[in-house]
Amino acid sequence: MEQLVSVGASVETHVESARASLESTAAGLSVRLLGQLAISRDDMSVALPASRKLRALLAYLALAPHPVGRSRLCELLWDVPNDPRGELRWCLSKLRGALDEPGRRRIETEGDTVALRLAGLGIDAVEAAAAVAEGIESLGLERLRTLSHLFTGDFLDGLELDRSPHFNSWLTAQRRRFRSCHVAILEHLIGLLPAESDEAGAYIDKWLELAPFDSRAHLALLENNARRGQIGACEEHLAAAARLFESEELDFAPLREAWQEIRSRQSSATPPVRSVPAFAVPQAPVAPAEPETSATRRASLAVMPFVERAGTADFRGGLADGLTHDIITRLAKLRDFFVIARGSVFALAEKDISPEDAGRRLNVDYVATGSVRSLSGRVIVAVELVEVRTARIVWAETFEHRPDDIFVVLDDIGNSIVSSIAAEVTTVERNRAMLKAPNSLNAWEAYHRGLWHMYRFTRTENELAHQFFDMALKQDPTFARAYAGLSFTHWQNAFQRWGDRDHEAALAFETAGQSLLVDEHNPAAHWAMGRALWLRGERDGSLLELERAVDLSPNFALGHYALSFVHSQSGDPRSAIGSSDHSRHLSPFDPLLFGMMGARAMAHARLGEFAEASEWALKAAARPNAHIIILAIAAHCLALAGRQDEARTFAAAIRKTLPDYRADDFIATFRFDRDAEAMFRHGARRIGLN
Repeated sequence: MEQLVSVGASVETHVESARASLESTAAGLSVRLLGQLAISRDDMSVALPASRKLRALLAYLALAPHPVGRSRLCELLWDVPNDPRGELRWCLSKLRGALDEPGRRRIETEGDTVALRLAGLGIDAVEAAAAVAEGIESLGLERLRTLSHLFTGDFLDGLELDRSPHFNSWLTAQRRRFRSCHVAILEHLIGLLPAESDEAGAYIDKWLELAPFDSRAHLALLENNARRGQIGACEEHLAAAARLFESEELDFAPLREAWQEIRSRQSSATPPVRSVPAFAVPQAPVAPAEPETSATRRASLAVMPFVERAGTADFRGGLADGLTHDIITRLAKLRDFFVIARGSVFALAEKDISPEDAGRRLNVDYVATGSVRSLSGRVIVAVELVEVRTARIVWAETFEHRPDDIFVVLDDIGNSIVSSIAAEVTTVERNRAMLKAPNSLNAWEAYHRGLWHMYRFTRTENELAHQFFDMALKQDPTFARAYAGLSFTHWQNAFQRWGDRDHEAALAFETAGQSLLVDEHNPAAHWAMGRALWLRGERDGSLLELERAVDLSPNFALGHYALSFVHSQSGDPRSAIGSSDHSRHLSPFDPLLFGMMGARAMAHARLGEFAEASEWALKAAARPNAHIIILAIAAHCLALAGRQDEARTFAAAIRKTLPDYRADDFIATFRFDRDAEAMFRHGARRIGLN
């Protein structure tokens, strides 16, 4: 039987419905799911039949993002009784009686599906999930207080069902998810309150109750008590916390050291800091070799062991464990962020610790979880990526393949998962950095701010990117990717003729070399060096560096693209097409997608496949950030395909910006072999660019 519903999808109920629930005061109808289920209309309790399955059905429909099939609901709630559909009809009729209003039907059926219409209906769990989905960190103090008061108990407190394993599995996942939401709300709420206030203290106590192994919660309590001069209470709490951590074989030394810093700060009467300290407290089993300072911080990620789903049971091992190990290894090879080692995440999973709790124990920014299901004729892998501090699902996807060769299938799915996780983390970090004042950025944030500007592909934005990469390196001279970014800006200056080509090529080579000196195992460093060598006309050396980049990290999409770029001009055009396709498969929404398509267009042209070349060139030129050189590829390929009118349109667009642009400029931009140069000059003559 297929997975009934993904946990992420059910919690992340579409925002439109959630907003509708927030506007429910006019109707006066509300449902409480965070605690014991209850329904009220105009502050008066609405009676429900005693049926536990009726209550379970209401909760499930409330969080379902789409109408649910009747057969799925029967499988979820009934252990093959005599007439499951008859029982479902009875439950739906009773829910209609409780929820429907004159002129408004809440329970709607269409065909074989059932849905709960949320417009004008206040549901506490939906409201909390919507706040998390839209970003807890952006909410004000009063809004956070209101949200915290929604949590009167566990999700559907006391509503387990006998002989309903699918529902109980869903219920467990929802309880973990909403507990994590509650913790995230409390943490951000405490951060907005005076550190020593009684209100903050009450919220901290609740935080510790929900997440007793969260180091940040313990630090918040120590800070709160220390501000009020309760050093003795701090020492007592520290001793109790030490025993708690040791019982779970977690290293307590970092927390003890953090307490010494708090106490020292209080003794020296240093101006107070926020209630949740900015310094990190990593657990010993997963800490970096050297503690990270604020300046050298990187985003961190834990990939929890995937679960194998079979029938009504979940288990560990087999394909799921193999896929988890592969994903962890591939992500670590990217060297773009800190990835928790396999041993640590598997050890926590053995203790049946939820992914959200594990993320807080490991003190990471993101947690990835997933499941594997093998069915007749297909393998289904569901994955989601959660931002730990906000409990927000930033990405969720389901991959489905025919298991013709299971190892090839898992390799393909693993590629997609790794590339998607890396891209989503980069996007979230880049967007967060864009919201901060430039003078408050640490090295990691400055680097991602630089990426944002770099991918605008204009001279002004390239200069801004250069400044932010330089800012990152001043704070962290060991940041290999920031050197690679700096090399990229010089490469763009040379490639786009925004500066003296020889001088900028020399700087691109120099900064790529610095990236390699810092971390010779970083694929981005070899990528930068490969591109710099191409600028210098050293094709063979360029290919060696780029092949080294993808050998180090087979999931490094930009490395595969750069190989395609070099081969498309004077190397193997068939290889260029394969590398272009692979780079787009790994990163289908990449900012350099226009380049991947443009390289394929030039490779087709060199093979005499002008129709294909023109189609790929048009796709490249249609990308929103495509620059003049991409338009020039389109003009030449269209001319070679005999599509002169379209080609002349692109030529005219180029000359609006560069009135003197000619074939010589196009040829000088690239490193074509003699045959390719002659071919493109022929195309240029057809449309007057010679």
